[in-house]
Amino acid sequence: MEFFKKRKVNLPTFWETYEASFEVPLPKQLKEVRFVVLDTETTGFDYEKDRILALGCLALKNNTMVANESFERYLDQHFYHADNVEIHGILRTENRAYSSELEVLQQFLAFIQNAVLVAHHAGFDIKMINKALERYGLPKLKNKVLDTAVLYRRTLIRSPLLEKKEHYSLDELADKFDISKKDRHTALGDAYITAIAFIKIVAKLKAKKPITLKKLLSQRMRL
Repeated sequence: MEFFKKRKVNLPTFWETYEASFEVPLPKQLKEVRFVVLDTETTGFDYEKDRILALGCLALKNNTMVANESFERYLDQHFYHADNVEIHGILRTENRAYSSELEVLQQFLAFIQNAVLVAHHAGFDIKMINKALERYGLPKLKNKVLDTAVLYRRTLIRSPLLEKKEHYSLDELADKFDISKKDRHTALGDAYITAIAFIKIVAKLKAKKPITLKKLLSQRMRL
């Protein structure tokens, strides 16, 4: 299949449909905002050389998971790192449906539309997705993004006796909020943990003072 050229014109219809969704402004009321929580499982951590093996996401609205709005796809990639298989457990020989990278990107864009994206250490996931889009001459994601690692730090009490860590792992958040880690290191499983953590983080922030989407986004990660 001939890849799309890197230019703003003659982009595929699925990208134009995705882009058109941003003509509708995000709701001002936080309870009306559609969030999509996502996670990627990858062959490694090199943005140039590594690839996405699985992509999982689910939708949230008004602090509730939206019924029947989840997404999990496995990508047909040509190389795997044996050391990473021990973490994500994805093997090429497993009997599951695999789709091409371009097919998954197309389905992913149709699923997220103009939602606010949420991920743990979001910079990595978003950059991996953007690199995949770049391989087909497509622009970067247009969505606003929230990072649960950043948001969690904002819930911590400011105290000279309590030094905030620079990074908090998803395992730490799962332990902190008593979230099951049964499906840890699967794309949809990690998205689920992140979604529950996000709901609890927003609740803690609301308990301090009224919060809006604008305030949530005020300290988002620059990607």
